[in-house]
Amino acid sequence: MNKLYVVIALVALLAAGALIGIAMQSAEEPSAPAPAAVTTEDDAAEAVVEEEVVEEAASETLEVVEESAAEEVETEDQPIVLARADEAVVAPDWQFKEGQHFQRMVPTQPTFGGADKIEVAEFFWYGCPHCFDMEPYVKRWLEDKPADVRFIYVPATWNRLVQIHARLFYTAEVLARNGDLKDPAGFRTAVFQEYHQRRNQLASEDAIRKLFERFGVSADAFEKSWKSFEVEQNLRKAADLARRYSIASVPQVVVNGKYRTGGQEAGGYSSLMDVIDELVERERLR
Repeated sequence: MNKLYVVIALVALLAAGALIGIAMQSAEEPSAPAPAAVTTEDDAAEAVVEEEVVEEAASETLEVVEESAAEEVETEDQPIVLARADEAVVAPDWQFKEGQHFQRMVPTQPTFGGADKIEVAEFFWYGCPHCFDMEPYVKRWLEDKPADVRFIYVPATWNRLVQIHARLFYTAEVLARNGDLKDPAGFRTAVFQEYHQRRNQLASEDAIRKLFERFGVSADAFEKSWKSFEVEQNLRKAADLARRYSIASVPQVVVNGKYRTGGQEAGGYSSLMDVIDELVERERLR
């Protein structure tokens, strides 16, 4: 009986020890992390990331719309535009000088023709020996006349004889345009020769008619043109331009109603052609 009690006591002790060991082992093992704690840390990390993304996006948006950045782009392009403008307005190194080789008329005066071309006008008189000497230089210059230049002759109208020769000139223009005068260039040369080489001053209507007849113009065609309204109108216009341009001697050349020059100012007729070319170029660049 006593042995039985001893066995039971030993079994009880062993069971109690086993329970104590299990309890101690359970106390030593770490508890598993709570799911709630994991979720909180992930949310915090995601919140930090989202905040950084938002800040970065906001920063990028500011860089796009900032006005100072746009101004800097325009400033970078501006020097190129200004440089081109400066190149366009730089004045060439002109050979001839205002006040010495030519005079500038202020204000600029009207021209005989329209504004579609640069007008070069020579004021002349058939009886002027200097105009006669200048004629070959003008003819050579006209051979290479630029396409944007219109050259015209404007006859002087100072006195009765000069006015008759001016009427002769405009009559020849009308007859040439109508086809009655077949060789206007040859006729012009003949008028100079009559006056300066044959001593024929062509001082009357009859003497002038005979010269036209030599070039195949009928008396009837001559009469109609000599007294035509167009000739009268051109005579008035020539007189008005001579007054506006202050033409006191011939030959004189006016470029586009703005510059006046002549052989004396230019230093000779060959140089005069160069002065005319330069004045034409000035008008191109204005």
